[in-house]
Amino acid sequence: MPKRALSLIIALLVIVVLAMALNPSGERHRTVLREAVAERSPIAGALGLGALTSLATEYHSIGIASYTTFNNHVMTVGAMGLVHVVRSAPPDGK
Repeated sequence: MPKRALSLIIALLVIVVLAMALNPSGERHRTVLREAVAERSPIAGALGLGALTSLATEYHSIGIASYTTFNNHVMTVGAMGLVHVVRSAPPDGK
């Protein structure tokens, strides 16, 4: 096996291991969602609606990335230690 190919395989393995180690936890997803709801609506944040929404979400991990869902709608996605809020309000059922 050429030295260049071996270096590429080792680099890819290191990236995959780092991605798995830095995969955000369910609590990290819930914290970011709670903050997004409070930022979107200070009243909802004061009433704790973000906490209720975040507690009702289901956490799913696929090893190198993770996401949360609520009523089969993706709320947050995360990878490499970062979490992005896709939807900060629960779906209205439409």
